Amino acid sequence: MNLPRWLRRRRPRTDLHFVLLTRQGCCLCDDAWALLTKAQERYRFALEARDVDSSPEWAAEHGDWVPVVLVNGKVRFRGKVNEVLLRRILDAKDNVG
Repeated sequence: MNLPRWLRRRRPRTDLHFVLLTRQGCCLCDDAWALLTKAQERYRFALEARDVDSSPEWAAEHGDWVPVVLVNGKVRFRGKVNEVLLRRILDAKDNVG
């Protein structure tokens, strides 16, 4: 599979920490994870997945919106990861969050 041109860059973003709030059986969550892991290969940012249903607080706050992507603790995407906005975050010179 050919990667979009913006994913071919290799500028490390060790200042960024992504958290994907997901749940089992969520196809959009699987799509978000695939996109984020491809971007992580190029930009080398921290990435983790958390099950939204493992915390009553997360389920109450984000349960209807999964996937939810937090970058440095701030919600950046809900329901779907926008590739254009993801690229802007990854290409930004300043710390996001």
